Amino acid sequence: MIKVLFVCMGNICRSPTAHGFFMKIIKDQSLDKLIEVDSAGTHAYHIGEQPDPRSQTAAQRRGVDLSSLRARKVTSNDFEYFDYVLAMDYDNYSNLEHICPAGYQQRLRLFLEFGSRFKDKEVPDPYYGGDRGFEHVLDLIEDASHGLLKDICTDL
Repeated sequence: MIKVLFVCMGNICRSPTAHGFFMKIIKDQSLDKLIEVDSAGTHAYHIGEQPDPRSQTAAQRRGVDLSSLRARKVTSNDFEYFDYVLAMDYDNYSNLEHICPAGYQQRLRLFLEFGSRFKDKEVPDPYYGGDRGFEHVLDLIEDASHGLLKDICTDL
């Protein structure tokens, strides 16, 4: 089984959106028994909370239900468990580098490295923006998710 962890700051906008969207595409392709997905945040601001209502609404418009997800904080043990630890931006990547145990650095990557349709290198935090920000985040996540799945399928 391949295990994927998506990570943003608070685990209520970007990483749960990626978690939910990626789960949808692997279920649609009957790969959910071969790929495990989770999400976490580098900060403990929202532990136990559901994703931001705006993230849930935007995802729901694309057929993705985030309501069962709950925020948690990433730990150094996650690097040992997950094959892919995917940061949404450079700041969270840097935070993850600081807790990554020796020998597991190759598992840490920026999520948008797997995208091909956009020039963005980071998934922007839509928390303080308007609804369009949440839609843009979904566009980026959709693109990178398909690239990630293609990368994973070379290992299955």
